[in-house]
Amino acid sequence: MKRALTPRDIAAKKWKTLPWNERWSKPFGFPAENASWFISGASASDKSSFVMQLAKELCKYGPVLYMSYEERVNQSFQRRMGYLKMNEVQGRFRVVPESTLDELVERLKKPKSPKFVIIDSFQVAPWDYSKAKELMDSFPKKSFIWISQEKKSQPMGSGAMKLKYICDMKVRVVGYKAYCQGRAIGEAGSYYVVWEEGLIRTSNNL
Repeated sequence: MKRALTPRDIAAKKWKTLPWNERWSKPFGFPAENASWFISGASASDKSSFVMQLAKELCKYGPVLYMSYEERVNQSFQRRMGYLKMNEVQGRFRVVPESTLDELVERLKKPKSPKFVIIDSFQVAPWDYSKAKELMDSFPKKSFIWISQEKKSQPMGSGAMKLKYICDMKVRVVGYKAYCQGRAIGEAGSYYVVWEEGLIRTSNNL
């Protein structure tokens, strides 16, 4: 049986947080480096661009592994990497277009393995909620970033809904803007602009 924690025990806990700039800290605060993320959004919301921008930012703090189950490495994925200049993080960013859970576990067990792991998307990855939770429990020092498809403005499937609840950072991308829905929320009412030109066009149309 694990020991029950006192208020003093909890107050004494320390976390290493992401020391990023105001563009990121204003909407998302300063989450722990090993925080779990759940990012959802409808098709054409620019969710994929946001995820790639987040990946590039996280490369400043450790190696990033992008598990591209949904798109693999198609033309749109290649174009996205091009216009976001992912070549600038050549040494810290890697993409795996397909992998079993066992292969991913073996990869993460290796010395100097990735610190941040992006799974895009949960619905296409070859495992369910219980395996996803087991993966996070097995590597508590790593940050797992789960990307989710949506149906009627909600994460698609009961497994995705359960996963959203246990993740630290819950982000939803809507109309070229990324909103933090908890738990580490930055300044009230703020959001991350994914594509400024698209946001201006949308505003003008409205």
